Amino acid sequence: METIKNARLLRIFVGEVDKIGNQPLYEAIVFKAKAAGLAGATGFKGILSYGTKSRVNTAKIFEISPDLPVVIEIIDTEEKIKAFIPALNALFERADSGGLVTIERAEIILYRSTKILENN
Repeated sequence: METIKNARLLRIFVGEVDKIGNQPLYEAIVFKAKAAGLAGATGFKGILSYGTKSRVNTAKIFEISPDLPVVIEIIDTEEKIKAFIPALNALFERADSGGLVTIERAEIILYRSTKILENN
């Protein structure tokens, strides 16, 4: 992929206990992004958060929270990101969960895969 100055970063905040059936919502989002052909997606597990209910969730050893945050970041062109929003909304509906979704401007300056050496 060449340099893209009008890329977008889609940032999605969910709880790690949010699920669609037995599948974690964050996993469903990443696999849906892959199926949609988006350039890349990464999920990050948070260690401290609070949200609309102002309840603090933490990963401290003596205060283990059952629902830590997971942030999924997806980057691609503005058109592809906007086209993905309906699928994302459908996933939230299926999970019957809340979350937060933001879109930011981004400039992709490098996007390439690593070279895989084959020994066979």
